[in-house]
Amino acid sequence: MKVLDTKQKSYIKLIWGLSIAIPVLVGILIFAPEKIEGAGDWVYILPHLNATFNSITTIVLLLGVYFIKQKNIIAHKSMMSIAFTLGSLFLISYVIYHSTADSTIYGDVNGNGILDEVEKSKDVIFWRGFYLGILLPHIVLAAVVVPFVLFAFYYALTDKIEKHKKIVKWTFPIWLIVSVTGVVVYFMISPYYSY
Repeated sequence: MKVLDTKQKSYIKLIWGLSIAIPVLVGILIFAPEKIEGAGDWVYILPHLNATFNSITTIVLLLGVYFIKQKNIIAHKSMMSIAFTLGSLFLISYVIYHSTADSTIYGDVNGNGILDEVEKSKDVIFWRGFYLGILLPHIVLAAVVVPFVLFAFYYALTDKIEKHKKIVKWTFPIWLIVSVTGVVVYFMISPYYSY
């Protein structure tokens, strides 16, 4: 029993460690003044791929809920495993992109990385505010959802179903919001990509 307790504590420490390390790493990569050189033009496909990952994740999460309500546990597990895999692939792709490419600024029509006075029309400023109003909660919730997802999977894999049920009441809506807003953010920023 003591071995199991030690093992459980190790997994819980790992979950919390990842839950802190992942958002910190992403923040460092986004705000790093220098980007990794030499990745090539292929990295510019990654935002499009990430939007695809988020779109499919949204569908798979909804299917996961549908299947569990139908008491089809096998299909539910499959959908949630697919969602977890897509989320992991998204994270890898996101880290690669933001460590090698400059961030795109909403409204930066000429792609020079600066929102010039000419680009600050009333329409752009309004829609930029709307965009940031979606982006900022998306970023916060994307960081917040990490431990929820990891604990939900941990409880499911260790057959702690009651704990799993409690945490997914929060995990599912947050994860769904992050996936949907990720796609919305992509469609709003993509006209300003300079590639």
